[in-house]
Amino acid sequence: MASSRIDKAFAKAAGRAALIPYICAGDPNAETTLAVMHALVENGSDVIELGMPFSDPMADGPVIQYASERAIAAGMTLKKVLAIVAQFRQTNTDTPIVLMGYANPIEAMGRAEFAQAAAEVGVDGVLIVDYPPEEYDDFGDMLKAKGIDPIFLLAPTSTDARIQQVAKVASGYLYYVSLRGVTGSASLNIAEVQERVKKIKQYVSIPVGVGFGISDAESAQKIGSVADAVVIGSKLVDTMYKALNGAKPTGLAPEVAQAAGEWIGGIAQALKNK
Repeated sequence: MASSRIDKAFAKAAGRAALIPYICAGDPNAETTLAVMHALVENGSDVIELGMPFSDPMADGPVIQYASERAIAAGMTLKKVLAIVAQFRQTNTDTPIVLMGYANPIEAMGRAEFAQAAAEVGVDGVLIVDYPPEEYDDFGDMLKAKGIDPIFLLAPTSTDARIQQVAKVASGYLYYVSLRGVTGSASLNIAEVQERVKKIKQYVSIPVGVGFGISDAESAQKIGSVADAVVIGSKLVDTMYKALNGAKPTGLAPEVAQAAGEWIGGIAQALKNK
């Protein structure tokens, strides 16, 4: 089986943790999202998690909740998220794109139709927060048949049995949630994260990324020393929002892309200097 874009991205990052930023598609609008994606890559991102906005993002803290609300208010839909990926692929055929979100929009579109559409535009992975492995049923097979990795979350409370269950169906990488709480929470315990990552690696051979609570170069560097990837979202989304300074752009907001690129560039440099 040929190496996927995700496999290649982790191989390229060998010797350091891969950098996986999260942004919400359509925040503040589709045109700016596309510009931000390119800015993230230009400034050292290895994989991009692109959020599919949803009206009730229960695993997310206020920053990403508001981003989702802004995106929906600006007219973002699942089909438009896929259209952004298609536009991105016109000039970037290397950087993996992982769609992250919730089950409802996919169920509304239809699982098979979504898998087909995602493959056609060049999606590499799908992480659905409220699809536990036992509810994936044939969806995981649909994704894998299209060359798309089903990616799963594990938490500090995940039992050995749950880790083993996820290991049977996951591919690409695993996303370990480092905190008991929502995105944007604080108080990282690096020693605990290290122990949990070691535990997970007893059962899986794919990379383990860590997210939630990583908000600056220092915390990213610490997590990067014990994980295969650093996933960072809330602080980046907040940085983008503040760059707008209250404005509501109807077209490209270059200041948002610039702010996102500069901020993620600092994180990328910290991971290289671990």
